Amino acid sequence: MIGRPGMDPEIKVFGENKKHARFTFATNEKHYNDKMELIEETEWHNIIAWGKVAEHVEKLVKKGRLMAIDGMLQTRQYEDKDKNKRYKTEIVMNEFMLIDKLVNDEEQKPE
Repeated sequence: MIGRPGMDPEIKVFGENKKHARFTFATNEKHYNDKMELIEETEWHNIIAWGKVAEHVEKLVKKGRLMAIDGMLQTRQYEDKDKNKRYKTEIVMNEFMLIDKLVNDEEQKPE
């Protein structure tokens, strides 16, 4: 998928410095309706990453950066506080590639 994070990743550390990253990710699809008007629809996805991938996410992924994600769908079941069964579908990210260039203050200074 190609899209943009809707937030900076949330990073959690478990056990012996094992990391978990979580963020939302927006993808856009453009198509024409019956009146030949261009329609753009945004779909939001929940992304999670573990281990080394989560470490790279922590360092590189920022809200709004254009990136490509490779991963697999995972649906998990849990009980809410009222003991109702709930389901959540997430994309477990295996790898990612940043498409845009992050411009920092040093790169903006004229020489």
